[in-house]
Amino acid sequence: MIVIRDGAVSLGGGPLEEEGEMKSSVVKRSIILAGHKTSVSLEDAFWEGLKDIAKAQRRTLSDLVSSIDIDREQGNLSSALRLFVLGHYQKHSASGSVVETVARPLNIPTYNRV
Repeated sequence: MIVIRDGAVSLGGGPLEEEGEMKSSVVKRSIILAGHKTSVSLEDAFWEGLKDIAKAQRRTLSDLVSSIDIDREQGNLSSALRLFVLGHYQKHSASGSVVETVARPLNIPTYNRV
C-alpha cells in the first residue's frame, strides 16, 4: 500500500502494517519489451502503481516500462521500476496533485492521503 502522509510516501513495512494493513509479497511478472518477453519481480503495490501511472498517461504498460528501461541508471529493471513509482508519487505528493483512487477488491492497494 502506498500511503502519503505529510508529503512523505510510505510503501509499508512500518506502523501501518502493524495496524492490519496489507502486506505485499514480491511476485514475478512477465512483460514484453522491444518484442522480447522479460520478467520483473515486484510487489503488488508497485505493479498497481505502474498500471495506474500508465493509465493516467494514456500509455500501455509495456510502453511505460520500456521508457523506464531505456532511461534507467539502476542495475536492474525491477529496482528501476520501484524507484520510478516512488518518485512519481513523491513528486505528485509534493505538488498536492495526488488523486485518490477508489478502493478495489482483491487487496489491490489504494493511495490514501492521511
